[in-house]
Amino acid sequence: MNISILVFGSDKFVGTLPDQIRDTNAFSVEVITNLNQVVSQTQISPPDIVIVQASMDGSIEFCRWLKEQAQLSWIYCILLEDRATLLAERSKYGWQWELEMTSTALQQGADAYIWQLAEKLTPYTSAELAAHHGLLLAQVMVGLRKAQKYRDLVRTNDILSAIALADSLTEISNRRALDWELPRQIQKARTNETPLSLIILDVDFFKKVNDTYGHLVGDRLLQLLCTRIKHNLRFQDTPFRYGGEEFVIILTNTSCNEAMGVARRLNRIVSEQPFAINNELAINVTVSLGTTCLQNDDDSKGLSLLHRADQYLLQAKSSGRNRVIGCDNYSHSHLRVVSS
Repeated sequence: MNISILVFGSDKFVGTLPDQIRDTNAFSVEVITNLNQVVSQTQISPPDIVIVQASMDGSIEFCRWLKEQAQLSWIYCILLEDRATLLAERSKYGWQWELEMTSTALQQGADAYIWQLAEKLTPYTSAELAAHHGLLLAQVMVGLRKAQKYRDLVRTNDILSAIALADSLTEISNRRALDWELPRQIQKARTNETPLSLIILDVDFFKKVNDTYGHLVGDRLLQLLCTRIKHNLRFQDTPFRYGGEEFVIILTNTSCNEAMGVARRLNRIVSEQPFAINNELAINVTVSLGTTCLQNDDDSKGLSLLHRADQYLLQAKSSGRNRVIGCDNYSHSHLRVVSS
């Protein structure tokens, strides 16, 4: 586990930290001395632990800001108190005053508040330095454990999300994934002013396969079909199982003419070779496809885009199946029919 530590403090302050923290073999340490820069860097590349020098301008503000960021609140913030006046008052007012100061620092956003050793005439003994450094290192270990738990949680959530968004039979993305991805791709296409197209594909007479050979054979056919489709898509094309034997393919940065070409290729590669279910059974199937492209008046969720492609699919099925029907040149009225 590569632990990253961001130090908001001066070079002199860094020199007072334990050698174990400054050991680049154990940690990845970055030092920043400016409030705006430390905020920016934290947003760009969030560290696991931040160590803040209390005498730096904006130190408390940074701790408070960090805990206000929901997406960054897991970062462990250690505030080291080095302000000379407070160090002097600490020895003057005693432990009750120290507890009040510690409570205030924790309320302001620090996860840990550690008092630096005050300057004195005689050097601190090695035992005193070791005790102080031990306290700081103990807090670093607390931050390390918190970071590890956070990473484990993220990894678990990623796995659960992948499971939730994948179709268990075909292992391609499911309809829930489509509902999330299509609006994102529409927004991206409109922001970048690039074309976006969509294909709806349906297996012709799939019910006959189930009725003749059984649902297990039908399931195997869908698995083989998805494998063949995936191997014949471009890298920017994303397939989804829409339901049953119906599939949707999002074609990013793809015009209507290009989408028609993709649909024709899929229509051909499905019908040109039987699907070998086992050593004794091979089944010939065809597919019908409807294709359309994003238009200015389409809604942001993609409902109208899906509906239009579905209407073209219905036309393909009602006009004989095993064909592609879609629109060219961003026109609702200009239909193009391609038969296999």
